[in-house]
Formats: sequence, structure tokens, C-alpha cells
Amino acid sequence: MGKVYLVGAGPGDIDLITVKGVKCIEEADIILYDRLINKDLLNYAKKDVELIYCGKLPHYHTLKQETINKFLVKHALKGKVVTRLKGGDPFVYGRGGEEAEALANQGVDFEIVPGITSGIAAPAYAGIPVTHRELSSTFAFVTGHRKEGEEEELRWESLAKGIDTLAIYMGVSNLPYICSMLQKHGRKKETPVALIHWGTTGAQRTVTGTLETIIEEVKKADIQNPSMIVVGEVVNLRSKLSWFEKMSHDQENASIAVNAL
Repeated sequence: MGKVYLVGAGPGDIDLITVKGVKCIEEADIILYDRLINKDLLNYAKKDVELIYCGKLPHYHTLKQETINKFLVKHALKGKVVTRLKGGDPFVYGRGGEEAEALANQGVDFEIVPGITSGIAAPAYAGIPVTHRELSSTFAFVTGHRKEGEEEELRWESLAKGIDTLAIYMGVSNLPYICSMLQKHGRKKETPVALIHWGTTGAQRTVTGTLETIIEEVKKADIQNPSMIVVGEVVNLRSKLSWFEKMSHDQENASIAVNAL
């Protein structure tokens, strides 16, 4: 029997994958990879590796989750080393738990290789710490998908009143709803908000505002998925701590200067 590695590829910057994650890519006979991984990571793979694309877009899935689960089991039972390569961390909104269950149910040997999740990395690259002794002692990862009903109301009430910093995944399309629910349940309209598009990559862009203004700011900047939403007072530290975009800007200016010589 083979083995399956459920590997977190990190948030986008190729250097942010773990050493163990790279080893799993190098050893794999088959790699099933998602849309948001840095494709340059596949250069670590063997020349004869079989690559299977499993990318998902909002409202469109290349492969259904059930099919991915079957592929993992099928190839492992054939004696193959299978690496399932996921953006961020496989157990943070990556359906890694579902895949691990499918493997366990079939008696397939597997390992979980954690990765850096974008809920921490994207804010860090935007100069926003998710915790801070004076501003944020609690933070939460939240899915931005909208639900209906009383349970949903209770969820937003607890998030609005009980958590200092929110890192919201997959929430761009529901941003008006998110801002509305947080204000409805007690967050002040002046609460700082940031959206970080393609965090940790060369395409990173960050837009800031408040619960009252961020929707208009996002429209003006045409921010789309994939983007991380950060809500909380720590967003105000960006003006002082922003380093990555400044570094990228300085490198771009230096390159322009060299080319002009």
C-alpha cells in the first residue's frame, strides 16, 4: 500500500512552504494540487510525476470533493506515494479533515503536513499583527460564506462582541452582509477593516477602511477574490508596520533605475 500526504503549501510566497512539505512534493508519484498554490512548487517534483489539477473557483469546481477523495484512496491502494497539495493549511478551510476521514475509512496510511494559513500570513505581509498586547488578545478564523437562520445570528453576535480580531476567509462577495451583521451586533462603524488581495505574493494589494467605508473602498480599488478580510483595531498598525509592499515598491523602483542606465 502507498501513502498520502495532505500538505499545506502556504499562502502563496514559494518560500513559505515547510521543508517537510517540499520533501513530500519531491517524493510524490502523484500530486493533486489546488488553484491557489504557487505553481512553481511543482518544479520540486520528479520528472515522471503525474499531476492532477483540483482547482476550485467560487460556484465552479474542476473536481468534486467526493471525486478527489476517491482519487486519493485509489492511487494509494495501488502503492503510490500521493501528495495532496493545498493552499495555506489543509485543516483550515481546506477540506483536509474530509479527505483524512476518507483515507481513514479505507485504511489508507496518511500524514498531515501543516502549512502557514493566509489568515495569519496575509495580515503579516500587510503589516497587521493578528494579536497585540494592547489591542488584541483574541482572534478568530471565520468563513465569510452566508447562512440563514437563528444560529447564524448567534454566531455573528458572538464574533462581534467576543473577539478582538477577525480573519475572514472567502468573504469578498458577502462583504456588505459581513459589515452589516457586525454593526448590527455591536461593532462600532469606525472599526478598522483591511482587505488583502493575493497576500504574500508579488500581486499583493491592500485596501483599508472601516465597517462603514470599506465597501466603497473595495469597489473603487476593484478588489476581488482571493482576498483576506481583517477586522479589528490592529488594522491601524498597518500605517506603521507595512513592510512587504514598501519593499516590493522599493525593489521595483531600483529595477527601473538600473534599466534606465
